[in-house]
Amino acid sequence: MRLGRRALLVATLSAAVSGAALVPSALPAPRSPAPPPRPGAAAEVGPATGPVSRLPVARVEAIEVVVVNEIARRGIPGLSLAIGHEGELVFANGYGFADIENFVSARADTVYRMASLSKTITAVVALQLAEKGRLDLDAPARRYCPAFPEKRWPLTPRQLLGHQGGIRHYRDGERPMTRRFGSTEEALDLFKDDPLEFEPDTGILYSTYGYTLLGCVIEGAAGRPFAEVVREAVFLPAGMTRSQPDDVRPLIPNRARGYTRDGQGLLVNSDLADTSYKVPGGGLSGTAPDLARFGLALVSGALLEPESWAAMRTLQRTRGGQDRGHGLGLVLEEHDGTTEVWKDGGQAGVSTMLYLGAGEGPVVAVLANHEGVGMPLLSLARRVAQLVVADPDAAR
Repeated sequence: MRLGRRALLVATLSAAVSGAALVPSALPAPRSPAPPPRPGAAAEVGPATGPVSRLPVARVEAIEVVVVNEIARRGIPGLSLAIGHEGELVFANGYGFADIENFVSARADTVYRMASLSKTITAVVALQLAEKGRLDLDAPARRYCPAFPEKRWPLTPRQLLGHQGGIRHYRDGERPMTRRFGSTEEALDLFKDDPLEFEPDTGILYSTYGYTLLGCVIEGAAGRPFAEVVREAVFLPAGMTRSQPDDVRPLIPNRARGYTRDGQGLLVNSDLADTSYKVPGGGLSGTAPDLARFGLALVSGALLEPESWAAMRTLQRTRGGQDRGHGLGLVLEEHDGTTEVWKDGGQAGVSTMLYLGAGEGPVVAVLANHEGVGMPLLSLARRVAQLVVADPDAAR
């Protein structure tokens, strides 16, 4: 018997809000009603994506059981999942709550912060500019971003893409941040005067600030603000109608609230955060269907030439041959004899995953409004991808 949506929601809620300050006495309807008309100050977004299911019933049942069990196991308040396969969106749905305090159900089109999935999108923009001859990935970054001071050694866009540029990562007190930055160049002020951690191409240091610098490089190469470039280069051609820079000020329909756990394990609201200081590396927002569409466009060649897509999936090694599993804006990892491609993200209020498999199978996007979930989302996405192509009888 197929597991009903209300049963799924009840199972999710009972695990997610255990220990919360207030548990609602009555459950809301499994699906939220249609959103009200947008106020005049609302952000400019495209049409919503409702629940989507183009898979056999047995596969849907198996997928939803796995998803709900994982939500209960991890105590996740709300989660949205989308699957792309064979060139189309084949499944999208939401589970649990996007906003517990106001009893708002998570939906397929709930908007979450993408966190570091933003890096993959930024990498695509950089590679597109390189294809057009407007950006030399191996030229000094200062050629395109003169606001970044000269350092002891030059560093290149390619090194920034692969986390080998020597730019530092966060320091204590730098996240979450509530200060608003008005531009990519202004965000450089956080780190531009600091020395490099090492000579570029001799070490590896994961750095969101490196992608902030890359955003400045992209603006210099394109001659336009980063938000305009990414919208034209990625969002529009990929059909990402609900994606935009994350901004705490506009009214964004269906935006999720973020949660975490305190020292006693109680569910609490996440800290306030303004991500304007790291838009290219962790400051975009969107929906699970948008990210699944992005994955489909990426693997199909709709966004990049084959050579550029291959470059993204090439392990980046230092001069001395070291690597930490980074491609260009992606993570490469061996699993069961296959090189998998994926990107994870995490920041105040969210945990995110975009799973591309071996670059030819199902694409799975998972967005959750609970920070710190981490690698269990990779296992979940991988299992969902397996179920998409499994024999329907075996998936029961």
